[in-house]
Amino acid sequence: MPYKMQPEKLESFSRAPYYLLTALRQFPKKMWLFEPTPDRWSIHKTILHLADSEASAYICCRRYIAEHGSLDLRFDSARWAETLGYCHQSTREALEIIRRLRKATYGLLVTFQEGAKANGRGEVPTGEVSLDDWLEHHERHIVRHIVQMRQNYDFWRSHTPRKPAPPSGLLRVDSPSTIPSGV
Repeated sequence: MPYKMQPEKLESFSRAPYYLLTALRQFPKKMWLFEPTPDRWSIHKTILHLADSEASAYICCRRYIAEHGSLDLRFDSARWAETLGYCHQSTREALEIIRRLRKATYGLLVTFQEGAKANGRGEVPTGEVSLDDWLEHHERHIVRHIVQMRQNYDFWRSHTPRKPAPPSGLLRVDSPSTIPSGV
């Protein structure tokens, strides 16, 4: 019997890179390196983490399907961030990795669902992660990090000095409609 995943979960999994790109447009690049506390990653580091996590998920999913192995979710992200020099790597390349690997994994899961055989949730050995559990984890992973990025941004905004208002009596030009007629 073909393996059935929840279609809405699978579609959400495929759209996560789009959600990430949409969210990133809201955050000024000048704050992407900002770390609110020593134990909180910057947006830049988070993007690199997501690329490494996506690469790991890509291999894990394929190994599970090809070898009918386990779906090991363990990933020492702190060690990877520390030793791989995330701050020196390209976010543009990382975002492309995320997009392409997620697209490839989604395509494989759709194909797998349509015709391959797999253990269902009840047939997974004790202590093993089912494909449903794995999909749910990865479907939400990017979204959880988007929430953390938003928290970083909010913290950054609340701790960044604002430009002082112009002294009264000076003409402030924000748009053509604020220019007095005759000027």
